[in-house]
Amino acid sequence: MSKAVIKLVGTVAKDLDSIVAQIKQIAQTINVKSRGPIFLPTRIISQTTRKTPCGDGSHTYEKWEMRVHKRLIEIDGSEPALRQMMRIRVPDTVQIQISLVG
Repeated sequence: MSKAVIKLVGTVAKDLDSIVAQIKQIAQTINVKSRGPIFLPTRIISQTTRKTPCGDGSHTYEKWEMRVHKRLIEIDGSEPALRQMMRIRVPDTVQIQISLVG
């Protein structure tokens, strides 16, 4: 039987966790084996800039940071489960990648 590997990537952790809960609930209602969520390392993107655009004045800096959270879920690739997952409403801050393995 094939497995579906679902990778969730987003900047808001609460949105990721709500989608993970929905996927786990779908797997429980259809009685499909699931594994996860597996927390992958959070990528931190930081940018430091000067506050003054001309370069004169005080030497003050602003630090900007964006965190990219990742989750991984594996479920058995049954057709009803995959159809139900396609109906989940996904916020703009989350990207989903589904791949079927073996």
